[in-house]
Amino acid sequence: MSIQTVGIIGAGTMGNGIAQACAVSGIQVVMVDISDAAVAKGLATVASSLDRLVKKEKISEADKDAALARIKGSSSYDDLKGAQLVIEAATENHELKVKILKQLDGMLAPNVIIASNTSSISITQLAAATQRADRFIGMHFFNPVPMMALVEIIRGLQTSDATHDAVHDMALALGKTPITVKNAPGFVVNRILVPMINEAFFVLGEGLAEAEAIDAGMKLGCNQPIGPLALADMIGLDVCLAVMEVYLKEFGDSKYRPSPLLKEMVAAGRLGRKTGQGVYKY
Repeated sequence: MSIQTVGIIGAGTMGNGIAQACAVSGIQVVMVDISDAAVAKGLATVASSLDRLVKKEKISEADKDAALARIKGSSSYDDLKGAQLVIEAATENHELKVKILKQLDGMLAPNVIIASNTSSISITQLAAATQRADRFIGMHFFNPVPMMALVEIIRGLQTSDATHDAVHDMALALGKTPITVKNAPGFVVNRILVPMINEAFFVLGEGLAEAEAIDAGMKLGCNQPIGPLALADMIGLDVCLAVMEVYLKEFGDSKYRPSPLLKEMVAAGRLGRKTGQGVYKY
């Protein structure tokens, strides 16, 4: 199956990043969000990102203009009807995702593949909310999407080989390195990463070291490019908390209990870069 047009649900950080990666690679994109204002903000983010690449001489001005011309912003699901693949990149909330997926399933042609960019929710469970479970798959991009090479491709219990192969080939066409993983909470990367971030919050909350020292220790001692607390601010503390809560619920193992400090900071609205303050001030 040749994927020439991709629909994307969500014009936020992940959605507009996926849209940019597709458009730069020559794929037509329809990016949908709930309001024209949200769509316009997503398109502006893509334009700004491409401007930075032009300044760094990574792409030409003509490349930028061509990429932007390939992205159509819309607040109507009807504009998705020409896509061969639709990627759901909405907020990491199970009920919201199920609502969106049922709506997509009811209006897309039977042969269209639906993928979810979820970072922790069961692909098998999400697939069961549709009538095309064999054509449903996880396609987990990493932030910032235009820069990060990895895509986790997650097979649900029902995912067909043809669906997997089409999405795998599409990831390669984007210049990404796909890895295929089995369905389980957090899959592979976040299963390891987010508990590490959570543990860093335990260490910070217990007063073992200041935030800067914790991050410096992990950068210099483990050769990580960014410390876990700074990374949490980039990801969003609310996202980290939501993932840990999924792990605790699904595995039933207390080792996945969220750090009290992480929960308190989310309750205070200190979610990281997107709110101007998390562990650090921005």
